[in-house]
Amino acid sequence: MTIRYFAAARAAAGESTATARADSVKELVGTVSADRPELARVLGICTFLVDGERVELTAALEDGALVDALPPFAGG
Repeated sequence: MTIRYFAAARAAAGESTATARADSVKELVGTVSADRPELARVLGICTFLVDGERVELTAALEDGALVDALPPFAGG
């Protein structure tokens, strides 16, 4: 799976993407944020898209899935 980070998630990760194997969005989040408390905090408030569709953390992932981590955005 590939996870793309946006805005504050990108800043916390220090990179724009990461890859890892996982069976669910929740497992992917846990894997990429292990030993990275700031990234875990930001991902904890994100909305997730899988292949462009909004999903819950419990959503299953298929091989090759593209996951987007979208933190809340401030606007004005």
